[in-house]
Amino acid sequence: MGKTVAFLYTLVPPSLVGSQWLGVFPEILRTPLIATMGAVLAFALLSRMTGKKLFYNRRMGHTGDSGFTLIELLMVISIIGMLAAILIPSIINVRGKAYYSRAKAEFASLHKSLELYALDKGSYPPDTGRDLPPGLEPYLSTSGTWPDAPWPGSVYDWDTWSAAELAYEPKAPVQQISIRFCTTPSTCTIPNESWASNFDYYSALYYCISGPCRSHSSRPANHPGYCINC
Repeated sequence: MGKTVAFLYTLVPPSLVGSQWLGVFPEILRTPLIATMGAVLAFALLSRMTGKKLFYNRRMGHTGDSGFTLIELLMVISIIGMLAAILIPSIINVRGKAYYSRAKAEFASLHKSLELYALDKGSYPPDTGRDLPPGLEPYLSTSGTWPDAPWPGSVYDWDTWSAAELAYEPKAPVQQISIRFCTTPSTCTIPNESWASNFDYYSALYYCISGPCRSHSSRPANHPGYCINC
């Protein structure tokens, strides 16, 4: 019995860390989980202090495992689980801020590169689908793997749309740099961030250069998206 309980309890911290990292952990359960693990820790400490055996087998006259080992295991798992529940959200938040800061810096670098391109060529490069325009590389001042964007699975997309290409008002030429998080409607790696909470396949984090910027030319200007410099 003791081994089974300890094994099942051991699965809690890795499951907790994984679900939080993937952004699928229900926030409403965080406080009850910490409280439950705190109660288990307190119970284990009390048992340790009083010298009581856990999961005592009356028929066999012993626990099978020493009470000391089982108690210590429950204590360690409880501490790890509580720390994971408390610290992982902060770590994820720091990681998200780092991605966002990198995106801002790269947007600015790309904008500068596009302006230099336009000065040399007389106009901005043509629109590309989920990629950076060819020929921009000599003007890039920031090293990196292009068109990969900061968030795993995200890519940069150069959008230049004429007024006729926009499906909804306001209609005017648009130039913007976008970060897109979906390769297909069912394959998305949308960040677990407040600004991306209602994102879909057509949504984007974008840097507006000119015109009535938006997430996608086929969607209204108020379609879920986030402008980083508007």
